[in-house]
Amino acid sequence: MPELPEVEVVRRGLETWAAGRPVSGVEVVEPRSTRRHDGGAPAFESQLSGLRLAVPERRGKYLWVPLAAAGSTPDRALVAHLGMSGQLLVNSPGDPDPRHLRIRILLEGEGEGEGEDSGTALELRFVDQRIFGGLFIDALVPTSDRPDQLVPASVAHIARDPLDPHFDPDAVYQRFRRRRTGLKRALLDQGLISGIGNIYADEALWQARLHYARPTETLNRSESGRLLTAVHAVMVQALAQGGTSFDSLYVNVNGESGYFDRSLNVYGQAGRPCARCAAEGHQSLIVKDRFMNRSSAYCPRCQPVPRRARW
Repeated sequence: MPELPEVEVVRRGLETWAAGRPVSGVEVVEPRSTRRHDGGAPAFESQLSGLRLAVPERRGKYLWVPLAAAGSTPDRALVAHLGMSGQLLVNSPGDPDPRHLRIRILLEGEGEGEGEDSGTALELRFVDQRIFGGLFIDALVPTSDRPDQLVPASVAHIARDPLDPHFDPDAVYQRFRRRRTGLKRALLDQGLISGIGNIYADEALWQARLHYARPTETLNRSESGRLLTAVHAVMVQALAQGGTSFDSLYVNVNGESGYFDRSLNVYGQAGRPCARCAAEGHQSLIVKDRFMNRSSAYCPRCQPVPRRARW
């Protein structure tokens, strides 16, 4: 599943090419891609047509576009659940349909974005090979900590992410201390801190020199701060490189892949020397453990296994 940097790249692309455009038509090619929408494909098509797309927003891995009727403020949103292989692509209406096209949304040429085609009609296409994702319309509701900020009801339980201007590192530290779990499990908990998946958890833990099975309740404030600083740094670096693409399942709205995979230090590097240890004159190979039906990569020298590990 795309993590925060990949979703933010898509969000920025939608802001450039789709923000401010009215929806003049909707075609659901695959009804399963609207299964989360109340009323299914027919209701989705009729309810979305005629609304205007506002500036896209994001929290962690969750992406949505506020919707409004002409002359009104947004009270609902088009929510995109990308799943494992979902893509949002912006194309000209005459472009050939991509393989695995699931939903087609025709946008009129009245956009407010900066794209060079802001005056011509475009198509927003949802492509999904595995059909784990989908689009649906959801009501906007106030957040619990800032009533002036609206999020889709389906996203209200998701914690703020490290790039959110209202992200509170001290609050996250307190949540770490109250948990009785391993550190990586906590990082992957979207109700505690959002946007982090397997790739960036491994990379941030390596940067912070912390093992993934470190008990959260044993962290001190300095270690928590070091970890959250590493999470932020990894996210910013990945975002600058367009995210991480290991295959064609993640691309931006123009169909381009990210290249942060060239900068990974531990994820996917099992059996290779730890770059930090090598720079310090030591020899250590990255290892990979089985973890939560996936894997966890780390350096055994600079991320030693804790005495009371929580696997």
